[in-house]
Amino acid sequence: MDNTNKNVVLIVDDETANIIALSNILSPDYDVYAAKNGRDAIMLVNEHAPDVILLDVLMPEMDGYEVIAELKSSESTKSIPVIFVTGLENKEAERKGLTLGAADYIPKPFSSDIVRLRVQNQLKIVNHIRALEERDEMERQLRKIQELEAGLIAAKEQAEHSRELAEHSSRAKSEFLSRMSHEMRTPMNAIIGMMQVARMRGIPDNLKTYIDAIDTASKDLMRIIDDVLDVSGMEYGVFKLLEAPFDIGAMLTDVLVSAKYNASIKEHTLLSSIEAGLPSMLIGDERRLKQVTGTLLANAVKYTPENGEIVFDARIQSKDSSAVTLRIEVSDNGIGIAEDQKARLFELFEQADGSNTRKHGGIGIGLALSKRIALMMGGDIVVESEPGKGAKFIFTCKLPVAD
Repeated sequence: MDNTNKNVVLIVDDETANIIALSNILSPDYDVYAAKNGRDAIMLVNEHAPDVILLDVLMPEMDGYEVIAELKSSESTKSIPVIFVTGLENKEAERKGLTLGAADYIPKPFSSDIVRLRVQNQLKIVNHIRALEERDEMERQLRKIQELEAGLIAAKEQAEHSRELAEHSSRAKSEFLSRMSHEMRTPMNAIIGMMQVARMRGIPDNLKTYIDAIDTASKDLMRIIDDVLDVSGMEYGVFKLLEAPFDIGAMLTDVLVSAKYNASIKEHTLLSSIEAGLPSMLIGDERRLKQVTGTLLANAVKYTPENGEIVFDARIQSKDSSAVTLRIEVSDNGIGIAEDQKARLFELFEQADGSNTRKHGGIGIGLALSKRIALMMGGDIVVESEPGKGAKFIFTCKLPVAD
């Protein structure tokens, strides 16, 4: 018989004579290993993965009952059939062994024919189960191949269909973005407006906390809606910056009022400085400038632990006869950012690390969108930070001065 096809039998007995006798009976037909105690048996089982185990009941230190109990408790060995080898003529001992999972018994003294037949019976079951498992595995693999083939055919058909619809789909998406912008913003504006009306009419003390939470959540959701729509607009080339005169001082004050409220919830100190020499009126997209500045302040509040300090500074970095380069810095003493994580901050749908994402939330588009807007305004956003030492975000943009 080819050794590569032989089943493996493990004999466990503390008597050398019994091991020799059983080995002589079985070795012509099987690969036989032997152990003289329970611990060695467990080791050999894990090493050789026998197809059947002949296990003596009475052994010192660790008897056959203890060995089979350990084997049946392990996922990797519980299915190996165990045949007890015993000289005990005791129904209770037999019942105990069967209860623990023994497949059969071989009585002492040994009968060569009985040993062979009972081992053969167990191996027939083992080999039959393996054949069924192999057949099932082959069928599973065949089904996977068939599914892959069907998927490839479907993918090819879908690709052809998608190619034909691409131009139409692009136009439809642009129209959809326009409609969605109106449909999503309108109810959110109504909710935010109702919160303002409620405050004007007076809110009972027992409801104030709930109203504040609704108001804050509504504004956060509005910012997320705006960010998602803006990203989509950029992807399809419909995102444009407006050019109109606006009061830069009023805009920055408005952003700081909202930021101070959010900072107060976490008991942060928010210090602000706006250079007195800023032109009163600039030309540009006031809403986008406010959006970027608000994102930087919101992140500083989010990633700074309670009772932290946030510093806001706005000043002129440079100017010429018709325009100024505005420099806005937002610093905090929060968790900081590692060097290898800085580049990821400005990638869409990314955040500095997974754990912070789970702890602080966010969908990872605010900074990426802000940087794109800054670049469109002739500036940039850069970050200076070390882990545990806070972060400083520097936002620059070039804006014409209004007459």
